[in-house]
Amino acid sequence: MRNIFFICLFFSWGFLHSQELNCTVKVNSAKVGGSNAQVFKTLERSLNDFVNKTSWTNNALKLKNNERITCSMFITIDEVNGSIYKGSIQVQSSRPIYNSAYSSPIFNYNDKDFSFDYTEFQILNYNPNAFESNLVSVVSFYCLMIIGFDADTFSQDGGTAYYEIAQDIATTAQSSGYPGWNMGDTNQNRYFLINNVLSNLYVQFRDALYQYHFEGLDQMHKDQKTTKERIISAITQLSYMELNKPNSFLTRVFFDAKADEIVSIFTGGPVVDNATLVDKLFTISPLNSAKWSEIKI
Repeated sequence: MRNIFFICLFFSWGFLHSQELNCTVKVNSAKVGGSNAQVFKTLERSLNDFVNKTSWTNNALKLKNNERITCSMFITIDEVNGSIYKGSIQVQSSRPIYNSAYSSPIFNYNDKDFSFDYTEFQILNYNPNAFESNLVSVVSFYCLMIIGFDADTFSQDGGTAYYEIAQDIATTAQSSGYPGWNMGDTNQNRYFLINNVLSNLYVQFRDALYQYHFEGLDQMHKDQKTTKERIISAITQLSYMELNKPNSFLTRVFFDAKADEIVSIFTGGPVVDNATLVDKLFTISPLNSAKWSEIKI
């Protein structure tokens, strides 16, 4: 009976595991050392409470800490002018691989267009249907993106509902005047991230997330050679996307998280067709050429 329960828990994990966050939020104010340090400590505490205690989905199930998505947000403050803060936010998340102690990186993104208005002890309220502050909107957006990416690794298109909420947040914030929400700001920002993820033009990206993790890494304990071949198949999906959409933003997002892991997977263990893989990697992600050169052919 215990084994049956565990199997059921694993196959429902994509739904359960994606409901809450176990997130570490850090605020780095070293670049503005002359400012009031206490404000940044208060901000850090408030953000940790906000991210980890907010119910980001409609699921009322309360999970233990080890069942939540492991993630982090590292905020660097570059400039302070009164109550206006400017800097960047580095967002990272990972998820455990079945029947192993390994945790695989899923999302690793540095948003350099992060500015917000904040006063100490300001209340942070989550409302996806209204713009109350850019601090809340940006952090909420990335919480939903983390949950969406995680869900996509457990079930085909499992993250759609979460991406749609993130898109609502982005759409509502477009009229705020803050950078990063609009198409005209740059070609790689929050606007393009969420719209590309939900676009049929980039469907292979989400296919690759599922194949790479659920059909690939989660089966590593059974057959390493087959797992490697499935990961190559997932990367091939990205090569198809790259043919139609060269230099895709989502290609960069994928390899910013996975490049080191791919090198590690294919530098040992059972032999597969590394030559074909490396050719694809050089074509899809030339920025990581130095890393691809470490894979033995």
